[in-house]
Amino acid sequence: MDSLTQIVLGAAVGEAVLGKKIGNKAMLYGAIAGTIPDLDVITRFFLDTVTATEWHRGFSHSIFFSVLFAPVFGWLVWKINKKESATWKEWSWLMFWGLFTHPLLDAFTTWGTQLFWPFETRLAFQSVFVIDPLYTVPFIIFLILVLFQKRTSMKRRKYVKLGLIISSAYLMLTLVLKGIAFHKFEKALNEQGISYTEMNTRPAPLNTVLWMANVDTKDAYLMADYSFFDSQPISFISYPKNHELLGKWEGNDKIMRLIKITEGWYTITEKDGQLYFNDLRFGLISLNENESQFAFSYKLVPDGDDLIVEERPKFKRDAKRLMAALWQRMWGN
Repeated sequence: MDSLTQIVLGAAVGEAVLGKKIGNKAMLYGAIAGTIPDLDVITRFFLDTVTATEWHRGFSHSIFFSVLFAPVFGWLVWKINKKESATWKEWSWLMFWGLFTHPLLDAFTTWGTQLFWPFETRLAFQSVFVIDPLYTVPFIIFLILVLFQKRTSMKRRKYVKLGLIISSAYLMLTLVLKGIAFHKFEKALNEQGISYTEMNTRPAPLNTVLWMANVDTKDAYLMADYSFFDSQPISFISYPKNHELLGKWEGNDKIMRLIKITEGWYTITEKDGQLYFNDLRFGLISLNENESQFAFSYKLVPDGDDLIVEERPKFKRDAKRLMAALWQRMWGN
């Protein structure tokens, strides 16, 4: 999830664990703990694109990391706050829950998280977008209310519990909504006589009303969207796999690793003699039926006997255009 959401969750967890004993400092250090796992993004400054992508939401987003570093960070915070009555064990407990709930929340997103590192299994429920106001905003409101209460106030505990309960209930609801959307796509495929081997569904950005689907067929991937307010049948748009365009690069180490990262959901496109590797899991940069550029696309540049992989840049103008189209599409076709 986005940094603000992780800060809010971390602050709430910190308050729940140690707020009664140390007051607002519990929220502060909980928020810090909640942001630490995402420091893995700095690897992009030192590693190649493929390796940095592999490392993202890996070791730092695991149970192992939380268990290993909670006492380390707990000791540091304990040394800094010697005047507080909290013990090293209590600070470590706060840091553990701040570190652990971060990847637990990320597991609900499309990218998922390698929660059980060093095992390679990536847990991804794909039921919330990385930014979801319905999850974050109510949480923020309850935390603001907490700040205005005295350390010993019962209302303080009540507000933080409400924030945690409502946000967690919403996550469970997104799984139900995902199941309903999956059934709708499945029904449409059957009614249209479309044969397929696998289907992947995810929410559109910023909401859980509009859902997207990727469908694996023999030679192409089908993509479609569905809103709970729709009145028209679901229509599928075909995107050729074009895997054969890789040619001699098919067995290249970086290509094999990209295929693993995308879990096989990828297409290859060629433009002006240049090859691009497209990750289908995050959709296109617009809702236009003629759109061909994907949100995550990698330029494949030959470098002797190897390849240089460059992620295609994203532009604010594309994001603004997509947001406007999503808002309109969300209310039905």
